[in-house]
Amino acid sequence: MDKKERILLHTLAAVNFTNIMDFMIMMPLGPQLMRIFHISPQQFGGLVSSYTISAGVSGFFAAFLIDKFDRKRALTIMYIGFITGTIICGISQSYGILMGARIFTGIFGGVLGAIVLSIVGDVIPIERRGQAMGMIMTAFSVASVFGVPFGLFMAAHTFLGWHAPFLFLGFCGMPIGFLIFKYVPHINKHVKANEGITPMEVLKAIASSNNQLLALLLMVVIMMGHFSIIPFLSPYMVSNVGFSESDIAYIYFIGGALTIFTSPYIGKLADKRGKYKIFMIFVLLSTIPVFLITNMPQINMGWALCVTAFFFIFSSGRFGPAQAMVTGSVDPRIRGSFMSINSSLQQLTAGFAAYLAGIIVTKSPDSTLQGYHIVGYMAITFTLFSILIARKLKTFDGNAY
Repeated sequence: MDKKERILLHTLAAVNFTNIMDFMIMMPLGPQLMRIFHISPQQFGGLVSSYTISAGVSGFFAAFLIDKFDRKRALTIMYIGFITGTIICGISQSYGILMGARIFTGIFGGVLGAIVLSIVGDVIPIERRGQAMGMIMTAFSVASVFGVPFGLFMAAHTFLGWHAPFLFLGFCGMPIGFLIFKYVPHINKHVKANEGITPMEVLKAIASSNNQLLALLLMVVIMMGHFSIIPFLSPYMVSNVGFSESDIAYIYFIGGALTIFTSPYIGKLADKRGKYKIFMIFVLLSTIPVFLITNMPQINMGWALCVTAFFFIFSSGRFGPAQAMVTGSVDPRIRGSFMSINSSLQQLTAGFAAYLAGIIVTKSPDSTLQGYHIVGYMAITFTLFSILIARKLKTFDGNAY
């Protein structure tokens, strides 16, 4: 991988960092937001899902337009809207206004991920794409190591309270916008190839391909297995395991710090040993910490952090190979449209998973959360199902992974 590719990937990872942190920061702020706004777990689940549902809807409609624009132009427009929405979140003064701001931010944030992955698919050859996806996935790690702990610190120790992380994130987007302008190339070969293609033809091209439908289904079941767990991880650790609100930062710091090293290594391993094989291994491994977390009683914080650290490592380990398989499963001419629909389904699935978890998880009279173990069993079932789907997936040239 040459210097030019690395600079591009670091820029895209920076975009992903702000996008991921914007979504991630809501989960550890859960205990604080439920206390400040006097909302139930179901209402908090709705706050989380509002972003993902709006992102899913916008991603679906963007699928009909995204391949008609230069990738750089599309990325720039979506990023400006995303940063604007994040700043609005930071100045919100009520639950209702924050809900509206999350919906607005999701409209732009949901499309960002699809554009980033499309650029990687357009520029990076399939034989190096596992490593590239590993680098993009480090954005999650950096958001966990720096973004979320720092955001929680600002929320707990500054006069701005929970508003601080969103305002900080919004202003971080300004220099990243400059990096997009300087280092992201114009990518427009797909524009001419898509002249005259109607939205119905885009849908037909995807719906008529069993391989592309399998790719979409793969990401849906992975998201069901992941985002049914995530929204209530922090509230459960506070209410049931004995963490304080400030202790939550350790979960993200330790887990994220480890994945900074493990994600790129797993990506290289997937390129070398086979993407499906590595994906299967980490899917199976990820079920262990999911079971332990969702059934965890009050235990020593050190042991709890060990479990959550493995959850981060194994969960991120399956996403890199999965994304590499999905981007290689589609005709490059409609990759942007496909990835936008893929992103839309992911966001809608994440929103549904969070909402469903909010229905299952209830608060008992002693303020502990009940039903999280049921969510865990559901997540494990979906996660294991992804192995069967990924086994049948092929690259665009017809080769199996």
